[in-house]
Amino acid sequence: MTRSFLILFSTLILIGVNCSPPVEKLDPGIIIKSSSNTIDSTYNTLKKLISSNPNLTIIAELDHQDNAASVDLTLSPTRIILFGNPKLGTPLMQESQVTGIDLPQKILVFQEPTGEVKIAYNDPEYLKSRHGLTKQDKILSTMSTALDKLTESASK
Repeated sequence: MTRSFLILFSTLILIGVNCSPPVEKLDPGIIIKSSSNTIDSTYNTLKKLISSNPNLTIIAELDHQDNAASVDLTLSPTRIILFGNPKLGTPLMQESQVTGIDLPQKILVFQEPTGEVKIAYNDPEYLKSRHGLTKQDKILSTMSTALDKLTESASK
């Protein structure tokens, strides 16, 4: 039995089996899209779309690549923008205050080592099950539509 295991293990190493899951399947609550633009173009378009929407407010922006460089580490380009609409987020927290751990909304724009640019965000429908929200279908649908439109526009 031990010999069979060693042979199988050695074979897997020799043929280069990658045991890491694809990025798109990291978590069922995360939506990941590919962008046909550069990371700068994707992020700047996204920021412009959010800034120009009177219902949305940018709360914060983080550049994880810059933060990594500040401690002499390297990281592929990775940026996140946090933004919100209190008219939508507050009712979610009124029903389940712990929903605040996932708010405000955030969108991550990152570049994979292959050069491919991706956009990721939390699926509002996942927030429904995660936080036991039972009365917020209209708000969650509005959030889903808005996030989909923002990310689609930024990725083209």
